[in-house]
Amino acid sequence: MKIRVAHSPDPDDAFMFYALVKGKVESEFEFVDVTMDIETLNRRALEGEYEVTAISIHAYPYLAERYALLSCGASMGDGYGPVVVARERLESLKGRRVAIPGKLTSAYLALKLYEPEFSPVEVTFDLIPQAVARGEVDAGLLIHEGQLTYSELELVKLVDLGEWWREETSLPLPLGGNAIRRDLGEEVMRRVATCLRESILYALEHEEEALKYAMRFARGLDWEKNRRFVRMYVNEYTLDYGERGREAVRLFLKRGFEAGVLPRYVEPEFIAPPPRTL
Repeated sequence: MKIRVAHSPDPDDAFMFYALVKGKVESEFEFVDVTMDIETLNRRALEGEYEVTAISIHAYPYLAERYALLSCGASMGDGYGPVVVARERLESLKGRRVAIPGKLTSAYLALKLYEPEFSPVEVTFDLIPQAVARGEVDAGLLIHEGQLTYSELELVKLVDLGEWWREETSLPLPLGGNAIRRDLGEEVMRRVATCLRESILYALEHEEEALKYAMRFARGLDWEKNRRFVRMYVNEYTLDYGERGREAVRLFLKRGFEAGVLPRYVEPEFIAPPPRTL
């Protein structure tokens, strides 16, 4: 059975899917690797295009009829996350034009919770730092490697949304997850979840090998920054959200609904692998 696995062209996703797409995990499935930016993945998931896809947690309520969340593969920032940058210090983002990587991204939802009254300007995620540096917008919301490299353009950080969220809630900020199409049936979904868990375990146990593969997606990061970025988002929540991670997802979606950003609250459903046997 062919399972298309769609994810962002980023080092952390490449790291966790490495063993899966390179045949390092024994499986009955044929996994096919598909890469594109997260906002495009969110939009394509609305149509149920891929069997397994990375999504923004913000997008989940729009997708919940077609997809469930896999319990492994989460990207969560525990005290760090997307950052808002500008050319100079700003007293407030209220009324400011802020470049965002897409209106379904979790970074956008987090920023709306932080400051509801800014003016969003959608820009492809990897072009946002340059748009800020050129003065095309007042500020920019950075995801992926931009969180580590903005100072190279002499930009200043206004707020780290992961840090702000933890101060507000004492929880990690849920950013991305892996979703699986419900029409595969529960048995297949659980077997695919097992394969993804094994892929993440393989990468963690063969870190140098998996990091070497992830460097292909590093977009200019050197080896140490690539390692740092991967370790930021392949963490204790990646093998399983755990109770704290699940609570964070529920609260993030509830806050989004209460703020009027999300049209409804959807209780997230997590598909877990069967327990490992010794």
